[in-house]
Order: sequence, then structure tokens, then C-alpha cells
Amino acid sequence: MLLVTGITGHSGRYFLQELIKNKYEGTIRCIVRKTSDTSMIDSSGLKIEKVVGDIRDEEFLDRCMKGIDTIVHIVNIRHTPRIIKAAINNKVSRAICVHTTGIYSKFKVASEEYKIIDKELKEMIKGTDIRLTILQPTMIYGDLCDHNMSKFIKMVDRLRLFPVINHGKCLIQPVNARDLGKAYYKSLMMPKDKVKPIYNLSGEKPIAMIDAFKLISNNLGKKTVFISFPLWFGVFLARILKIVTIGKVDYIEKVQRMSEDRCFSHEDGKKDFGYNPESFETGISREVKEYLNR
Repeated sequence: MLLVTGITGHSGRYFLQELIKNKYEGTIRCIVRKTSDTSMIDSSGLKIEKVVGDIRDEEFLDRCMKGIDTIVHIVNIRHTPRIIKAAINNKVSRAICVHTTGIYSKFKVASEEYKIIDKELKEMIKGTDIRLTILQPTMIYGDLCDHNMSKFIKMVDRLRLFPVINHGKCLIQPVNARDLGKAYYKSLMMPKDKVKPIYNLSGEKPIAMIDAFKLISNNLGKKTVFISFPLWFGVFLARILKIVTIGKVDYIEKVQRMSEDRCFSHEDGKKDFGYNPESFETGISREVKEYLNR
């Protein structure tokens, strides 16, 4: 039996679409919250067992693991240790967990927590039979529910003068949630003895931040003037904003990472399961159209 977390979330919904499209025949147990929209699950036609609960509850997780042989954990990297602990206790043979390329960041605040979790997992699976695969997406976008490009689209739409850090030269490689759904499914279908421990899941190719903003502006039909600020000034303003809002608005890390290249090869996924992400030009055009229609 397959256990899935986060199937009603952004990339999780596209994973469900792949399960439906490929007529997955096995039984699927999905952990959902009381507030989750499960309409897509209910109309999927698949053998799905919904379990309502909180994955922070270890007793609940232990019950969910009964009879499970494979896990696809999508919902949140911070829950992975708890998921894997329950999986090991119930002799689950395989787990595919969605994490982040944020672990590679040179900024301690951006990567430290992920590195701690990674180290904990390595210690946890030592001497066990579980096969753990980590999928590491780059910046996820694709719909207005994403927390990345959707915000930039709104900002570019509203601001005629748009601030960028260091001329927007840093490279990013956003990945569309549609491509992630396909990658989750294809990695699941691979024999567990053939799959690698880690796959980076990035977009088609790197793009400079300024060029991504210009694509958004062009698709919106706007004439945007981009004004460059040095990194130190952006961080200074972010710190002031954090102080003024008593810590409620903290953009310091986001500003810092705008000076950092965030592009990673997805060659292993391409070789092993045919990972072939669409271009950013195609994906952002679709998302801007969704924004304009809404």
C-alpha cells in the first residue's frame, strides 16, 4: 500500500493527476487535514483511503503506517524525521521525500535547518532496510497558489518602478509544479534498487532574475522600470522592516538570497526517469494568463 502526504497541496495535486492519468492500480492511503479540499481525490476513480489527522501526532502516524510498504512524503521537510521514524518502526521498505535545494544555500539562515534534518535522517536510517530517496526541487511555481512567482507577478503588476538587487544578475532555475508531479510519479515507478538517494529537480535551464522579471512584465503588457540596489542596502531595508513590524514581516533571508545563484543540474533525473521540465517562458506565460483572468 502507498501512503501519501500533501496530495492536496500545490505539487501534490499534479502528482495525483499523474496517478489518475496512468491509472495507478494500487491502494493509496492519503493523510489529509479536516480543512483540505478532497474533491479531486473523491472523483479520482482510484483506490484511495482518506485518513484525517495531524502528522505532528506520532501515535496517529504510527496507525497510518500499518500495512504500508511505500511512502511519498510531499507536505513539508520539517515533518520528514517524524515520518521516517514511524516508517522504520512499521518496517516500511521505501520512502520518497520532497525536500529542497535550499540545503545548498551559502546563507546559514537559509540552509542550516535543512542540513540538520539531513544529518538526522542519515543517522536514523543507518542499519535499517528502508530505501530513502530525497527529491530536491528548486523554486516552485506554476499557479497563483505558489509562494514565489505569484508574488512577483503581483508586484510587477502594481509597481512601475521595480527594485532589484545587484542588477538582478543572480541566476535562478524555477521548476513548474506540473513537472514535479510527473517526477514524483516517475521516481515512484522506478525499482527501489535502481533509484538514487538524491535527485535535484530544477527547471529547464537557468535564467537571470532580471530576465524573469522582464518576462513577467512583458506578459502583463506593462512597461516596468527596474532600479538596482546593492545587496547591503536591500538587507538594511529588510532589517528596518522587521523591526518596525516587530518581527512579523521578515524578508531578510529572501533579500540575501537574491544575490545567490540558485541553479542546479537535473541530469540524474533526466537519465534515470526521463525528467524533462518545460521552459520557464512557457510556464510563466501560463501563470500570468491565470493572474489576468482572475
